[in-house]
Amino acid sequence: MNSMGVTFNDCGIAELAAAVETLSNTVGHGNLAQFSDPEVIALMQQLETCKRQLSALDSKLIIEASDRSLPEASGAGKLVPFLRHTLGLSAHDASVRVKITRECAEVFEPTGHLRPAALAKAAESFEAGDISRDHVRHIVDIMNHLPTDIPAEARVETERLLVEKSCEGLFPDDLPKIGREILARLDPDGKVINDADRRRRRGLIIGRPGVDGMSWIEGWLTPELRALLDALLAKFARPGMCNLEDPDSPASDVAGLGAVIDSTVLEAAARRDRRDIGQRNHDALFALLQPGVDFSKLGNHRGLPVQVCLSMSLEDLERGTGIATTATGGHMSVNEALKMATGTRPVLTILDANGIPLFLGRCKPLTNPPQRHSDSASSKGKSGKQTATAQRLATPGQRLALIARDKGCTHPDCDAPPSMCAAHHVIDWAKGGPTDLTNLALVCDHHHALVNDSADGWSTVMLGKNSPHPGRVAWIAPKAIDPTRTPRVNEKHHVGQRVATSIAASCREWGSRAA
Repeated sequence: MNSMGVTFNDCGIAELAAAVETLSNTVGHGNLAQFSDPEVIALMQQLETCKRQLSALDSKLIIEASDRSLPEASGAGKLVPFLRHTLGLSAHDASVRVKITRECAEVFEPTGHLRPAALAKAAESFEAGDISRDHVRHIVDIMNHLPTDIPAEARVETERLLVEKSCEGLFPDDLPKIGREILARLDPDGKVINDADRRRRRGLIIGRPGVDGMSWIEGWLTPELRALLDALLAKFARPGMCNLEDPDSPASDVAGLGAVIDSTVLEAAARRDRRDIGQRNHDALFALLQPGVDFSKLGNHRGLPVQVCLSMSLEDLERGTGIATTATGGHMSVNEALKMATGTRPVLTILDANGIPLFLGRCKPLTNPPQRHSDSASSKGKSGKQTATAQRLATPGQRLALIARDKGCTHPDCDAPPSMCAAHHVIDWAKGGPTDLTNLALVCDHHHALVNDSADGWSTVMLGKNSPHPGRVAWIAPKAIDPTRTPRVNEKHHVGQRVATSIAASCREWGSRAA
């Protein structure tokens, strides 16, 4: 029965389909100018919920088609080609629908008993329209990659947390990152996916040139190579840089790669830049691979030398397992991160349980892990007190600490990594705000421009010790967006670690009980 109290017995499938078509035509040809802005947004949200509920019905129809052997009768043989030919779907879309059906649909066993859905929580929320198909797709992938020997309770808890966070507003694109963190903590010894497996899959294939001389490229990059490329492209593939079509573009030749770039020149070049991200990546690699390029002289980006920045927890370092996070939001195993010390020598930050930096320095073989203490190496002097700086720009050490603490733009729901962020003064420098970690936050350029004292401007505040998020930066929206002006923090960069840590702790608890 649907929300209107209509069942399949009350009217036929054809009438229901006609009702959906009528709704589509009414909205599509209706005059929306009469609605206010909030009403248009509400309509968009209501229609999205309806579309999600309709998408959830796919599983019921796919099960029905399978039970009736329609794929075999049609000559397609299997469900995926059957859906492709019957509905005109891509292979990817059809396979996703089948994969979701296998995990989220109730099935009658040959004995006549109804077998509940393997992922009942996800199925329930999908059917209610609370999460999208993309949410479910990523949840299914995460659940299928969990180690088989973890307690059943841990699997249930993992699904519950993933669905709960998705219902609370987590974007589908955020789920793979959470999945990586969960797997790293549930599989600390690399029994499911280890570094050797990743190295075996590595590869970069450059195809034969086409008639126009262009060559296609595809492959799989190891986390280490991805981290190195991210660090380089963050600077040299930004708008205005290395533009082959602009002779005045900064760093368009080898000689300019290590030079200090005039910000006004870069801003002017960025305004002229019409390339997409793929073209900018291409031009950056072209410039970097020119003969004679010295990678040690690539200059600075956002106040730091072009380099890989890694952060990991002290607990993971002491265990020798877990994951390290890069400044661009990537992940690699702790072991692989420490191996990078022998070559590229990245900057390493060690965090305590609350995400506060304990150690900050250039990575080198760590024979003695840093000891637990409460003083941040990057923000406190010998006296242990916060060291104020008499300059407006954050120091490299402060920026590295911000990368480890904030992990990206602090504006709510923004997923920009640290490499795309500036160091923002919570209390403006012009108003006497110090350049201290207690007054700094990472903010991307787009959201940085939103901070001002006008009626439409956003403001930022550092939360106190009695807050649920002590030491974190919160954003206050203008009254037109939020009449209550409630401070909000960005959970995107932190929720994955918390979910993964909670699940790993539960696994250890259940494991100790079983023993």
